[in-house]
Amino acid sequence: QVQLVESGGGLVQAGDSLRLSCAASGRTFSSYAMGWFRQAPGKEREFVAAIRRRDENTYYADSVKGRFTISRDNAKNTVYLQMNSLKPEDTAVYYCAAADVLTPTPALYHNWGQGTQVTVSS
Repeated sequence: QVQLVESGGGLVQAGDSLRLSCAASGRTFSSYAMGWFRQAPGKEREFVAAIRRRDENTYYADSVKGRFTISRDNAKNTVYLQMNSLKPEDTAVYYCAAADVLTPTPALYHNWGQGTQVTVSS
């Protein structure tokens, strides 16, 4: 019973930066952890990063480690994904999701946003 809305996507060139936002509403107390996933055409949905509410412990996919940073503002019920040094292979629809455990497994996330498109040109 938590609603998630992503924003901040767009069209950028390789090497540029973007910051995605995920605004949560409803029963936000149930959000133990929040994650970011992405899905490109013809590809499986893949884990990007996650953050735990209690202590802001984070978990990153190897493909984005050192380039992307996940953070959250609990007072604003918002999670962010700062994306630096973007590459064409980062092109995808990016989704945020809520889970009851800090995990990279999509099936363990019970609420999903509608997604925001990120396109990186070479």
